[in-house]
Amino acid sequence: MSTKHSSNTQLSLAFFLNLFFAVIELIGGILTNSTAIIADAFHDFMDAVAIGIAVYMAKFSKKPASLTFTYGYRRFALLSAIIMSVILLVGTVFMTYNGIVTINTPKEVNSIGMLGFAVLGIAVNGFAFLRIKKGDAHEHHSHSHSHSHSHSHAHQSHDANSKAIMLHLLEDVLGWIAVLIGAAVMYFTNWFWIDSALTIAIALFIAYNALKNMYGTFTVLLQAVPEGINIEKIKSDLLQLNTIQKITALNIWTIDGQQHIATITVQTTTNNLQEIKKHLQTVFTQHNISNVTIQID
Repeated sequence: MSTKHSSNTQLSLAFFLNLFFAVIELIGGILTNSTAIIADAFHDFMDAVAIGIAVYMAKFSKKPASLTFTYGYRRFALLSAIIMSVILLVGTVFMTYNGIVTINTPKEVNSIGMLGFAVLGIAVNGFAFLRIKKGDAHEHHSHSHSHSHSHSHAHQSHDANSKAIMLHLLEDVLGWIAVLIGAAVMYFTNWFWIDSALTIAIALFIAYNALKNMYGTFTVLLQAVPEGINIEKIKSDLLQLNTIQKITALNIWTIDGQQHIATITVQTTTNNLQEIKKHLQTVFTQHNISNVTIQID
């Protein structure tokens, strides 16, 4: 089995686990009368959607560039990220409102049932996290023997997606640990307002991540310098080249947060265009910028 197929299998498994468990959570939340579990069901369902979109977009983005989309289809994933963030924010408004309304007049919650679902939630999300981590580590080991630029870029993009999904799943595990602790406290104290407090906390956590994700997406769409790219360091490295006399203009942006693009205008000390191009490409490649347009004054 190829590492690519193995990694996609791990993501698909995580997708179905989250989707199936979200349905179970919803039923469990209704049966236990717990708004916190229903909130977690919403969170897990959206994580499943995120994983599904990541798997689909990984295939869709490989479509060759066309006369209409000359840079390819990688930015379509950004549209789905914005749509998901909006859905999450709308959902958190309803969850927060419900939590605030019920915190002063809490309903009795089946804390034993909550404990059971919390343990199950930790197990399911923990299992999905470990499976993706295992597949990602296996793929990374395999790719360490390859140095092709396009192959390396594809792996880097997939690696970033896997790590983002792993972070989501780890956050889910921590969320369920909080539910477990809350359920245990309710069992011994009958402080049922804790369920509403957990609902609000989960909603605020989801909103924070949705806003952070939306901000990151908009910075890409507005063509900001990509995160992790130090433009001053790039200028410094370029000016150390014997062939470069002055940098007249330098613009750097990203297609999707992974594939970076630069345009540069320079004044040179030589007319050897091939030498200039080679030197510039070497510096940009060192800074993870694969697509460079060069203009010489």
